[in-house]
Amino acid sequence: MTPQSPRGHLIGTYGLPALTALLFLVFSIVLPDTFPTRENVSSILSNQSIPALLALGATIPIVTGKFDLSIGYGLGLAHVLVMHLVVEEGTPWPVACLAVVLGGALVGALNGAVVEFARIDSLIATLGTGSIMYALTGWLTDGSRIVPGPQGLPASFTGLYDARFLGLPVPAFYVLAAVVVLWVVLERLPFGRYLYVIGSNPRAASIIGIPTHRYSVYAFAGSGLVVGVSGVLLAAQQQIGNPSVGLDYLLPAFVGALLGSTTIRPGRANALGTLVAVSVLAVGLAGIGQLGAQFWATPLFNGGTLLMAVGLAGYAARRRLRARAATDLPPPEEPPGPSGAQAAESR
Repeated sequence: MTPQSPRGHLIGTYGLPALTALLFLVFSIVLPDTFPTRENVSSILSNQSIPALLALGATIPIVTGKFDLSIGYGLGLAHVLVMHLVVEEGTPWPVACLAVVLGGALVGALNGAVVEFARIDSLIATLGTGSIMYALTGWLTDGSRIVPGPQGLPASFTGLYDARFLGLPVPAFYVLAAVVVLWVVLERLPFGRYLYVIGSNPRAASIIGIPTHRYSVYAFAGSGLVVGVSGVLLAAQQQIGNPSVGLDYLLPAFVGALLGSTTIRPGRANALGTLVAVSVLAVGLAGIGQLGAQFWATPLFNGGTLLMAVGLAGYAARRRLRARAATDLPPPEEPPGPSGAQAAESR
């Protein structure tokens, strides 16, 4: 068995970024008056900021081999809770936002505890906790929207989403900052290496002394923290509390996280790969939208891309394992030479 060729390695590592550039070029040629414009680029960066953040949040548990299906429900609860505190309770918006972000981290830690200590599969556990969050959202809003009064929301709060910096939407810089932080944590700190070892082989991680349960809880807490930040940003964007918002973001987030594990560092979830995957989705959805696609084109695109992402992620992981096994094989034993034969005769 031989390691993968340099060409295959380059395609696996940089194929998705090249696809992003190709899609942008094709849509720019087909739609020269609307697609390659500054306004369209700004719109893509702004509209995809929340899905990108959620995808980065979903990436953290995936590194440990777990899945957090509660992120969509958590997003809905977080943004409704921000609006409830600011509009109905009169809480200063910085305090409300901080409380929701910290609450998101706490809920994520509870998810991790349920998965690790109750020994429930992460898909089932987080689907259950997500349903509870959805129930809390309905209880908090009584099924209706939270609408600000005539005075509206503070401009400094809505500016979290509406403001611009260097001519670009501020949410794009939130995503960039999250990517940098997550890249440093996963790729440069022992904490991230421990998470990768847990995701690769939990038993081996436990044998070498890594507290697998604790670090898995940390991973879910990190995911919940990102969900809380996303909920604050969603509240600033929509400026109303809508109890039905949240689940629409679940599928794109997992598509981005899983598809991201097939690029940059093929076979393992990584922050840069997730950013590239979200870029592919953003360019593709913007392009088909401007081409006049029907409303069902978006879920079709997301669902098809998810299936492709899961398949490619599995293939990349298997190829990574085969390459590692090939390099770890012991060299073949050499047959006895003449000196060995003579030694045998002498004995």
